[in-house]
Amino acid sequence: MTDPLSNNSDFNSPTGEISIDAEHLLLKLRQKQENWIAWGDACQKLQKSGYNSQAIFEATGFEPIHQNQIIVAAQVYTSIVKAGATAEVLDRFQRTGSDILYELRILTQTERLSAAEFIAARGLDSTAATEVARAIKDFSRLGKLPEGFSRSAGDMVAYHYWKLAKQQTNLQERSRLIVRGLMFAETQTAKEQIELILGETATPQAKAPILPLHRLEAEEELPRLIPFAGSLDSSLAGYTPLTLETWQQTPTFSTQGIFAITQLPATQPVVALPGWATLKKAIDPVAIVTQRDQTTTASGKPEINLMVIDRSQKEWNQYSHFLFLEEAEILMGWFSEPPKQTILGQLILLLRPKIMIERAAETDSWEIEE
Repeated sequence: MTDPLSNNSDFNSPTGEISIDAEHLLLKLRQKQENWIAWGDACQKLQKSGYNSQAIFEATGFEPIHQNQIIVAAQVYTSIVKAGATAEVLDRFQRTGSDILYELRILTQTERLSAAEFIAARGLDSTAATEVARAIKDFSRLGKLPEGFSRSAGDMVAYHYWKLAKQQTNLQERSRLIVRGLMFAETQTAKEQIELILGETATPQAKAPILPLHRLEAEEELPRLIPFAGSLDSSLAGYTPLTLETWQQTPTFSTQGIFAITQLPATQPVVALPGWATLKKAIDPVAIVTQRDQTTTASGKPEINLMVIDRSQKEWNQYSHFLFLEEAEILMGWFSEPPKQTILGQLILLLRPKIMIERAAETDSWEIEE
């Protein structure tokens, strides 16, 4: 009877025919002859000969993931043989244990032997083997030997649980980790190190206070600092009159990072405004104040208004107001056509102060005439 694999292109050897050796290996896998170590060796030889894992599965019943496990585990087994494993350890893994040895693949040859001996002596399963392998790997990366712990496999695993217990604040979980550490520890000094945590467990540490956390929810919550150049009105008390020299010497601010950190010159006055989109888009904003042609307060006094001028916007358009220079005087205005005057910047924001109800007016509003 013709073997159906001979007509399967996935199983064609480089010469186009299945060799007697390949047929023998496939039969060994199909009938599960010998042990898993031989199976892993057979799978590896077939794959190296050009046979893919899916076709091997269809012919033998060994799933691709299982093929990978026994191939790697067989290599680990070979490495512990070379490292000098005892007959007892080898006998333990010859019968079963591909899943356990597979977990030791991340270790060096010497570490694999130490882990295999420890696992065999303790009768551990593959889940525990995973913890042992990771603990030994992490331990090997330490710069120096931790106090009280040796390089025996048990102490390495015990150190893993000691470290976890030190970081754990839940008393029940902390106790469980301590028990696990004591169970794996091989030296008395390692056990003593773990027992020291018991004293800390009996007296729980005070909890740190809750952090005063606040998250920015809107753009306006992160203000922008604008350099202040002075007053457009020379008669406005309390403010330095705006001159061309002052305007030109007012520095440009730059911000850094997501919190808009700003480096300010020591003598430069600034004004903090909400992070409105208009201000965020401005390249070179400068703030000034004015009382000209604006509203008045309830008492009839002219209001002081804050203007923000973007010095980078000097190109005229009929839809904006501009700060301009005319015969050495700085003025604000609008032009229906391109001006002859020198434009100093475009007005991007006119800010009026919050309306404050005067106390007298507030009181009068509640009075009832009889």
